[in-house]
Amino acid sequence: MEEKKPITHITAGLIIAGLVIVFAIITNFLGLTQQKSLGFLQYLLIIGGLMFFVNQFGKANYYTKSFGDLFAFGFKSTAVFTSLYIVFIILFFLLFPDIKEKSLEMARQQMEQSPNVTDEQIDKGMEIARKFFWVGVVGGSLLVFVIVGAIGSLLGAAITKKQPHNPFDQPAV
Repeated sequence: MEEKKPITHITAGLIIAGLVIVFAIITNFLGLTQQKSLGFLQYLLIIGGLMFFVNQFGKANYYTKSFGDLFAFGFKSTAVFTSLYIVFIILFFLLFPDIKEKSLEMARQQMEQSPNVTDEQIDKGMEIARKFFWVGVVGGSLLVFVIVGAIGSLLGAAITKKQPHNPFDQPAV
């Protein structure tokens, strides 16, 4: 019987991070960042990737891992790809400051469309947005990716077959 080498959570996190980063670059440079449906597609990509890798981890271990072990694998993968994505997004905004300005301008336009918001409130809101831009980007990415990663890890652990090891079984000699 061929020995299956389990994939590590680091490898899984690197692959998911690579997919999400490529997706983010493509949507930014094609000018598709305004479409909210593409944001949900990014989350589905993360959840699907985690489900796939958790299932592969379980399969490589002959489905003997518990729900907690499978969830832990997925959540460790989440920590890896979230860390890499945050580093990417910081570098991306530093290398392309015009994208930061475009996103702030889009926020201003959304505020202007609201009939209840005065010009003074818009200016004050934009001042706060500029002041706390990095906190919002890093904190928001961290929070959203951890939640989406937890969902993907839970789903992956739930769908993966489990055949727990019986400690009373004697190994074949």
